[in-house]
Amino acid sequence: MDFTALHYQEKPLVIANVWDAPSAIAAQQAGFQALGTSSAAIANMLGYADGEGMAFDELLYIVRRIRAVTSLPLSVDMEAGYADNPEDIVAHLCQLAALGVVGVNLEDSRIIKGVRTLDNPEVFSQRLSAVRSGLSAKGCPLFINARTDAFLLNLPDALNVTLSRISCYETGGADGLFVPCVSDVQDIAALVQHTSLPLNVMCVPGLADFATLGKMGVRRISMGNAVHCAIQGTLNTLLLTLHQQQSFAGVFCDENHR
Repeated sequence: MDFTALHYQEKPLVIANVWDAPSAIAAQQAGFQALGTSSAAIANMLGYADGEGMAFDELLYIVRRIRAVTSLPLSVDMEAGYADNPEDIVAHLCQLAALGVVGVNLEDSRIIKGVRTLDNPEVFSQRLSAVRSGLSAKGCPLFINARTDAFLLNLPDALNVTLSRISCYETGGADGLFVPCVSDVQDIAALVQHTSLPLNVMCVPGLADFATLGKMGVRRISMGNAVHCAIQGTLNTLLLTLHQQQSFAGVFCDENHR
C-alpha cells in the first residue's frame, strides 16, 4: 500500500514521529506503518529553537540517516519550506524525494522575530499551488500535508479561521490537512465534515483515542514531539538521580542492560 493509500484505509494512519536513526528503528520494530520527522524534536536534539533555526542541509543529513535504517514510508516536516520562494522550496523537496521521502508537511505560519505568525491564507495557497506545479514539472511526486496553525496559536476564533483556511488550501493543491492542537471532538467533527481531504490531528492532552478518532473520520494521527519530550524528561530525571545518589545503580534497573 503506497503512502497516499494509507490515508484511506479502514483505520487512521498513526504516524510515528522520529528524530534520529534509533527512534526510526524503534518505530519500525514496534510495527508502525509510516514515519514522520518532528521538526521540534530534531531542532531540540541539535540544540536549536524550533522554527527553521537549523540549516536545511542539517535536516537533510538527519533524513538521510533515518532513510538508511528503515524501509518505512517517511514524511518530512519541512516547516515553512526552509525558503522564501516556491522555486527554492521545490528544490529542497526534490532533494528529499531523491532520498526516498514520500511526503512533507508545509505550514502556514512562520516565526518572525521570535513570534509565530500566520501567513495570509491566499498567499500560502498560491505558494502551495506553485510548489505542486514545480514538483510535477520535475517529476517529484510527494504527498503534501498542509498544516494550519490557528489552534496551535490558540486564536479565539480558531475553528472558523481553520475552516476558511482549509478550503483555501484544498484549492491550492494540498493532499492532506494537518490541524495541530485541535482536541475538542465537536471541533474535529466540524473539520472532518468540511473537507474531503484526509484530516491529520496531533497528540495533545485530552485527545480522544485512535478508535474514536477513526469513527469520527480522522484519517491521520501524529505524535509531534510528545514522545521525544517524554524520553527527554526520563533522561533528565535519570541524570539528576545519578548526580544526587552518586551511584550508577539506577542505570542497571533493566536486567538486560549489562
